[in-house]
Amino acid sequence: MTKIKVSRRFPGYKDLRQLLRFRKIIWSSKRRRLTRALTIYDLRVIAKRRTPKAPFDYTDGGAGTESSLLNARKEFQAVTFHPRVLRDVSTFDLSTNMLGKKSAMPFGIAPTGFTRMMQTEGEIAGCTSAMDAGIPFTLSTMGTRSIEDVAKAAPTGRNFFQLYMWKDRERSMGLVNRAAAAGFETLVLTVDVPVAGDRLRDVRNGMTIPPSLTSKTILNAIPRPAWWFNFLTTDPLTFASLDSWNGTVAELLDSMFDPTVTFEDLKWIRQQWQGKLIVKGIQHVDDATMAVEAGADAIILSNHGGRQLDRAPIPALLIPQVRAAIKDRAELHVDTGIMHGADIVAAIASGADFAWVGRAYLYGLMAGGKEGVDRTLEILRSEMTRTMKLLGARSLDELNPDHVTFLNSSH
Repeated sequence: MTKIKVSRRFPGYKDLRQLLRFRKIIWSSKRRRLTRALTIYDLRVIAKRRTPKAPFDYTDGGAGTESSLLNARKEFQAVTFHPRVLRDVSTFDLSTNMLGKKSAMPFGIAPTGFTRMMQTEGEIAGCTSAMDAGIPFTLSTMGTRSIEDVAKAAPTGRNFFQLYMWKDRERSMGLVNRAAAAGFETLVLTVDVPVAGDRLRDVRNGMTIPPSLTSKTILNAIPRPAWWFNFLTTDPLTFASLDSWNGTVAELLDSMFDPTVTFEDLKWIRQQWQGKLIVKGIQHVDDATMAVEAGADAIILSNHGGRQLDRAPIPALLIPQVRAAIKDRAELHVDTGIMHGADIVAAIASGADFAWVGRAYLYGLMAGGKEGVDRTLEILRSEMTRTMKLLGARSLDELNPDHVTFLNSSH
């Protein structure tokens, strides 16, 4: 058997010098932790560490067994991509035309309620990050900054307003008129909330607006002093749609949502609103067709992030059927379960025009305010870019159903 003799020597200074790599010192603790977050799940870990249990669980949780949310995430994670090779991807473009205007990326920030409960910068962080990134931001009816505050903070942004139809119709339309006066370009009507979902985490946590100081919350707050300092030393919660509220989230939602809303109401809203109209919460092909016939410029396939009906359909799996049904009569958008840029690429390749992210945005917000939201958008942009280049696609127009297979798709 041949033996190999290895000659050895003492390493010199030049040998050691090229091996030594010191990280650049980042003096800001916030910037340091955000820089080390490489994925949305990394941001989630930071968010959980820095945010009290009740607002974190309000963001993180779903309804009932939370299967609607978990199944949507599993479906995206089980996607198989089919890359094409030997394509020149030296030039690249992530932009798209959404409802007649350019969006720098094919996703926007979805409406989220009670956002300043998660981190004090709240909707202002969201709308300014979206403005800086060149993507749309949606203010929720249940937001914690006013319509006018958002318009002032992001005067050149694409600001959308999300509407829940309340039992008090006059008050609902008052919000719509305020949004129009403030220059909001698009109305997003959410239609999957005849009643509030069974959000068990909120019930167990006794989630209230504003947060209650009990022995349990005080103990939970001890390792999270920055959150409480920000909450107690900044201005009180201001709602987009309410003067104030003092009770549980479930009580608030059930007191407001109107279970009588029908497609006739959608037609009536279409007559009242002169801008673009999106219908959010579609989960059936026939409802998608009816919403378009009622005047929707776009629909969002959504199960409310898994926060309404437990065991709801997975929105991403509906894309091919709905695309075939509505064709090009309206834009097709999707949300729920998106935690990676590849999820967005998969949705676009499957036939969607646009995507919306909610939790991913809030994880970044809780992890570091506006800088955390910026980091969320940077992560998603980087992941989309890498995924598309590895697929051999230089633009969104080059993505098609041949690029992707969803595990449970029937097509």
